[in-house]
Amino acid sequence: MVTFRNNNNNRRNNFRRNDRSYKSNGDRPKYGSNFSNDEMRTRGTEKLYTSICEKLGKVHKEGIEAYGSDNDMRLTGLHETQSIDQFSYGVSDRGASIRIPIYTVEHDWNGYLEDRRPASNADPYKIIDHIVGTLTK
Repeated sequence: MVTFRNNNNNRRNNFRRNDRSYKSNGDRPKYGSNFSNDEMRTRGTEKLYTSICEKLGKVHKEGIEAYGSDNDMRLTGLHETQSIDQFSYGVSDRGASIRIPIYTVEHDWNGYLEDRRPASNADPYKIIDHIVGTLTK
């Protein structure tokens, strides 16, 4: 069983998808997706988390394609994002593509991961399809 939670941090009701005013300051709605499975929550290890991140890194381009539109404007490498053409992961790294929460490390590598690449307009079914499909290959 996979647990999946969307982190739609955009609370503004007046956001319009075609509004490009955010381009200069990076004020782009974020989505992000926290995910875990039973092994990650109960029998996690650093090796397991590294393996998961490496697998997702190998299909980074495919992930970006599934993660909504206008990511080229949001994933600039500025404003706590990784550049759209690069992949990285790290513990408590808000500028990484995949963030390993400090909570996970502090609980002996039992917890979850946060994929910070999905846009606020991403289809959650496409997100989970990409993540589960990649990790079950």
